[in-house]
Amino acid sequence: MDNIRFVLIVTFVMLVIMLQQAWELDYGPKPAVAQTEAPVIAAKEDLPGAQTSPQQTDASQASANLLPIAQAAPAKTVKIQTDVLALEIDLQGATVRTLDLLQYPVEKDNSVVNQLRALLGFQASEKNHNPVRLFNPSPEKLFAAQSGLIAAADSTTAPNHYSYFLSDQETYALPAGQDTLSVPLTWTDNTGLVVTKTFTVKRGSYQVSLEQNVSNNTGKPWSGRQYSQLLRIPFNENKGSFLTGGMRAYDGGVVYTEKDKYQKISFDDMEDNNLDVSTKGGWTAMIQHYFASAWIPPADQDNHFYTKHLNDGRYVIGSFSPVVNVDNNSSAKFVTQLFAGPKIQPMMESVAKGLELTVDYSVLTFIGKPIYWLLNQINNLTGNWGVAIIGVTLCIKLLLFPLSQASFRSMARMRKIQPRLKELQERFADNRQRFNQEMMELYKKEKVNPLGGCLPILVQIPVFMSLYWVLSETVEFRQAPFMLWVQDLSVEDPFYVLPVIMGISMKIQQGLNPAPIDPVQAKVMRMFPIVFTVFFLFFPAGLVLYWVINNTLSILQQTYITKQIAKNEK
Repeated sequence: MDNIRFVLIVTFVMLVIMLQQAWELDYGPKPAVAQTEAPVIAAKEDLPGAQTSPQQTDASQASANLLPIAQAAPAKTVKIQTDVLALEIDLQGATVRTLDLLQYPVEKDNSVVNQLRALLGFQASEKNHNPVRLFNPSPEKLFAAQSGLIAAADSTTAPNHYSYFLSDQETYALPAGQDTLSVPLTWTDNTGLVVTKTFTVKRGSYQVSLEQNVSNNTGKPWSGRQYSQLLRIPFNENKGSFLTGGMRAYDGGVVYTEKDKYQKISFDDMEDNNLDVSTKGGWTAMIQHYFASAWIPPADQDNHFYTKHLNDGRYVIGSFSPVVNVDNNSSAKFVTQLFAGPKIQPMMESVAKGLELTVDYSVLTFIGKPIYWLLNQINNLTGNWGVAIIGVTLCIKLLLFPLSQASFRSMARMRKIQPRLKELQERFADNRQRFNQEMMELYKKEKVNPLGGCLPILVQIPVFMSLYWVLSETVEFRQAPFMLWVQDLSVEDPFYVLPVIMGISMKIQQGLNPAPIDPVQAKVMRMFPIVFTVFFLFFPAGLVLYWVINNTLSILQQTYITKQIAKNEK
């Protein structure tokens, strides 16, 4: 039993180390982003149906076909602002080139923590209070939402994301008392084809509705299709080792289809093969830690999804609609939705089917989803995510109470027979087989389950890892305060109070359990509270809070059971 328990605890320590390393990759100091040269755009290679051109070898041909972004003349933009979004739309292509999430600052200004730092003589750290920027025109973090029309071969031209649009205003803001704001942009050619792109935003919403109205006065029928796509350059960040790289929050493309449901399309997948699939409804997206950006075409429409890896390290994921025919002197309308915002599951469920799956709890989703649901319900009652974590810990302890009860009774009996086990070990020091036989007889006589003490560890491992993923992936925990000095449950305790309390509680709990008979194992076990305390210094405060409450409840439960057994024996 001692060997099994020792192996389980060592395994658990290794998991904690791996989780800590993964957390450091997301929240620890990041290496400086190298300044990269401006990416180049091969002439319209990122349009649907266009082939990615091979590397040009002739310098004159390359200069004719390639347009450096940094050297392009700055086009006029239209700025749109609501209570939650600030967009900047480039009039070349009506591309959403900048999008800021006004309710989500990059860093939170913790006045309580700063006051405590001042009392302790430490200088307050400077914070970046700018809003999180999802779409970004800078070359090293290029990310944009593009859309347009592709005319059929027998039709005149149509505006794509290279065409220039006109706007009546340069700035739009959602007025007080108004819930909806529409921004029309117009494109016209000399044949009589007029396309009006209308972006519509709503108060409190992270959805941007796009309507492309085609008015055909060319004197002949027009046919074409709509496309919408996300263009991105992966950020230059440290991806970590092979042990921790798979445990970090996923960053890349995803699609949702009627047949295969939710699928990840990583940047490596886009390099290997171009996505080419048709489905009814569905959506395409680029997701990152806490936030998602998705184009969502009509659910009743047949859509074609595609990806591309362009020559200069850019990646495209998007969809296009079926061909629509527009007779002369008539019009047609194309519609789609852009979602760009935090991955709040209840909100995303109302936006599109399966969009909430972008909150990825890895292989432990079947545990993580119920934990999130319970956390959300308790938070709705208390208004405090820290209290919700305490409530979930109580619920988990109640759910596992019968198992814990039996386990702690077994541990109490093990502690009682510990002196007799040591006596047997000394008596049969030279006969290991005889010692094992006598030990099993003693277990049988005293009704002790040798595996009983392993059950709490086995149960806690998946719960602990699931809670790690819930805390690391759930945007509601980002910058969520608890009380006193803990003003952000998603990052480490700024004064390391909770990790120290956790280490003390672990030491107390260890004293209630029987020590291993093997002196080497006993010494290693005594080091575990110190080792765990060091690792938990860098864990999110919410996860350490869970462990502190769990240890405290276990200490109370085990102390009570031990006293009851001693009382009954007397």
